[in-house]
Amino acid sequence: MKYLLIDPKISGISGDMLINSLLDLTERYDLIEDVISKINELENCKCISVDILNMKKLGIMSKYMEILIDEKKFHNPEMLKKCVLKVCEKLNMADESILTCENIVDDLILAEKNIHGEDFHLHEVASLDTVLDIVGSIYILEKCEYSLNQIISTYPVLGNGYVNIDHGILPVPVPAVLEILKKHNAPFQRLQTPKNDNLDEIEVGELTTPTGIAILCNITSEFCKSYPSSKILKIGYGAGTKDLKHTPNILRVLEISNLDFENISEEKMALLETNVDDISGEIIGHVINKVMEEGASDVFVTPVIGKKNRPANKITIICKYAEFEKYTKLLMEETGTLGIRITEFNRYVADRKLLHMLVELNDRKFRINVKYSYINNKLVNIKPEYEDLKRISEELEIPLRKVSEIVKKQFDEKRLF
Repeated sequence: MKYLLIDPKISGISGDMLINSLLDLTERYDLIEDVISKINELENCKCISVDILNMKKLGIMSKYMEILIDEKKFHNPEMLKKCVLKVCEKLNMADESILTCENIVDDLILAEKNIHGEDFHLHEVASLDTVLDIVGSIYILEKCEYSLNQIISTYPVLGNGYVNIDHGILPVPVPAVLEILKKHNAPFQRLQTPKNDNLDEIEVGELTTPTGIAILCNITSEFCKSYPSSKILKIGYGAGTKDLKHTPNILRVLEISNLDFENISEEKMALLETNVDDISGEIIGHVINKVMEEGASDVFVTPVIGKKNRPANKITIICKYAEFEKYTKLLMEETGTLGIRITEFNRYVADRKLLHMLVELNDRKFRINVKYSYINNKLVNIKPEYEDLKRISEELEIPLRKVSEIVKKQFDEKRLF
C-alpha cells in the first residue's frame, strides 16, 4: 500500500508549492493542462496559462509553475465556491474529491467570516489561481490514486515577522491561518533558523498561507513530528515564489510504502480520585465537561457511601501522568475538595489512526472521521467519531441511533475488515 508524506516542516506550505511538488513527484503535467482548460471556460476568466519550470532553491532542483492570468477577480466568497465546484464538475471528479474541494473553500470562507464578521471580501484568495491551487491539488491526488486516508504530514512551520496584505501589515502567521489550524486542531512547529550575533531569529516572513493550510488540513489523515518507519518510492520538490537566505523555499513530498503501524504502545498515566458529598449535581456535571474540554482521557462519577454513612460521589479522572497537576488544581478549585488520591499506572493501547470516510444518508454525502485501531499491523476495530454522527443526526433530523446503524451498514458493505 502506498502513502503520501507531505513535509512542510522545511519552509511551510502554500497551494502552489503543493501542486509544484506533486507535479515533480508524479510528472503528470497533463492533469494540470486539464484543470487549466476547464478554468479557461469560466465566465470571469479571460485567459489563464502556466509554464512548468525547473528551478533551484539553495541548490535543490524543484518544479515551479509560472502562472499568467487575465481575469475578473471575485470578492464575493460564494463566487469562489461556485467556480471551484464548476471546475470540479467539468473535470468529472469523484464525489469525495468534490466534497474535499468544497470543504477547503468553506474553511477559507469561515476563517475570513470569523475574523471580519458577516460582511467581508476575500482579497488574497479572490483569484483564479486559488481555484487552480485547490482543484489542481485534489485532481492530481485523485488521478494518481493517493487516497485521503493515506496522506500524512509533518508539522508545518508558519514563518515569522510581518506580511503586507490588503488589510495592511499583519504579523505572521496571519489570522486566517490560525483560524484554520484551530478548527482542525492541527499542530504546527517553531521555525528552526540559524541565530545571528544578537540571538534574534532571522525574519523569513509568511511561509504557510491560508490556502496551503486549508488544503493540508483537509487531505491529511495524521500529523507526525518526524518521519515514520517506511520505504521511499518517489520524492518530489516544489518551489515557492520567494527566496530565503538560509533555508530552501521548497515543499518536499514523498511516496512511501509499508508504513509502520506500531504494535501495542505503553503510556504512563495517572488516576485521580476524590469523594465529594456537599456539591450539587449541576456542579458535578460542569466539572465533567470542563475536565474533558481540558483533554483528559476519561472522567466518570461513581455513587459511594462516605463517612458517617452519608451518600457521596467519587469523581475519577484518568489523564497523562505529566498533566496530573493541572487536573488536581482544577478539581480543587471547582469542587472545593481538600484532598485528591493520585495513582500512577501504565496503560497499553493499540495503535490508532484517525482517517476520513465518505458516507451517504438521505441522498446526501457526508465526510466523517473514523478511528482505526491496529495490533501487529492488523485492523481490529473501526469506530466513527460520535460528534460527526451527532452532526449528521441534527442536520437530517433523524435519530442518532438510526444514523449509527446506516453508517455501520456502509462499513460492512465496504468490507473494511
